[in-house]
Amino acid sequence: MNDAGAGGYRQIIVVDDESGLREMVGEYLSNHGFIVRAAENGAALDALLADRAADLVLLDVNLGAEDGFAIARRLRASRPTLPIVMLTAMGEVVDRVVGLELGADDYITKPFDLRELRARIRTVLRRAGPSTPAATSRKSRERELVSFGLKTLDLSKRCLIDAEGQEEKLTAMEFELLRAFARNPNRVLSRDQLLDLAHQRSMDPFDRSIDIRITRIRRKIEAQPDKPEIIKTVRGSGYIFLPPKSGAEQ
Repeated sequence: MNDAGAGGYRQIIVVDDESGLREMVGEYLSNHGFIVRAAENGAALDALLADRAADLVLLDVNLGAEDGFAIARRLRASRPTLPIVMLTAMGEVVDRVVGLELGADDYITKPFDLRELRARIRTVLRRAGPSTPAATSRKSRERELVSFGLKTLDLSKRCLIDAEGQEEKLTAMEFELLRAFARNPNRVLSRDQLLDLAHQRSMDPFDRSIDIRITRIRRKIEAQPDKPEIIKTVRGSGYIFLPPKSGAEQ
């Protein structure tokens, strides 16, 4: 079984300064239907992206002059919807937290099992969805808007829209979480339920992944992110989305 999607073979760029790891991962993923290109640093990654777009970047944290965090920050600014999976050293919790805060879609620690790596990549790509013109056309006919505080979630475009009509792109996981809340208003959702609804069962419901991403979302939608009114914490239970009331209800 290969991993070709509806729009053809998915394209992945592996960014790591260890040539052996690049070759091992590249060969494994290529044997499972991905098109893989490799880069040893940020400059090489930029050149590959300028030549041809990618569906996902597998990015090591510990690179040379420009580390993976700096590269992830640049990618999020220039390509906000490009999925990123970060490679971190075993036990480096700080690296994982920082990576998620910068907008990485997932992380995996070294050394890793290649089958787990493939599973995580497939999960992230599935959340990101197809990017073919046909899929975009179908989605445009199913446009749905949900108000989230200062912003409006456009379910068809997978983005937030502000009061002036400006669009703000979301990472795949941010979108999946917002969609889960949109479909379950006024309902307390545990971290475990959120992982199910966001198709992210590879994560541990007791780690900080969900909390970090919700903190990022609150910065985008809440008037006072440190005193949230739209997505509230229910101590010991999880989170709840409280849709803004209409004028008639206020």
